Amino acid sequence: MEVILIQDVDNLGAAHEKVKVKHGYARNYLIPKKLAVEANPSNLKQLNERLKQVQKKEEKMMAEINKVIEVLKESPLKIGAKTGTSGKIFGSVTAVQLARAIRDQKGYEIDRRRIHILDEVKELGTYKAKIDFGNGNDTETEFEVVAE
Repeated sequence: MEVILIQDVDNLGAAHEKVKVKHGYARNYLIPKKLAVEANPSNLKQLNERLKQVQKKEEKMMAEINKVIEVLKESPLKIGAKTGTSGKIFGSVTAVQLARAIRDQKGYEIDRRRIHILDEVKELGTYKAKIDFGNGNDTETEFEVVAE
């Protein structure tokens, strides 16, 4: 029996996938628990429509991600830090400070957990950070640590 999965099912498939299973498994488990629906013509039509909507949403999201990447690569971010007389900063620059700088200087809200600073920042200078947007999309951006 062929069914269309509504949700991800371990060892079977992902949501919006058409899979072949035994009749008992479908009738007694998948369909009653609302994990799948029978693969009849009307449900297949709904599946195709849902996949088109998902595709459009992904294309829109990719366009937005590319726009953000271009804005981040235009010019380096400037992050102010308190320094001692020798140019060393007190503490270090964190992903939280970098996320705040992106929000203030570029106008985009990026979650701090998606930002990975490549080198430990303990002195004034230019450094790089990697920003992961998910789905294999990531970029490196430069930021400059300046004295406050």
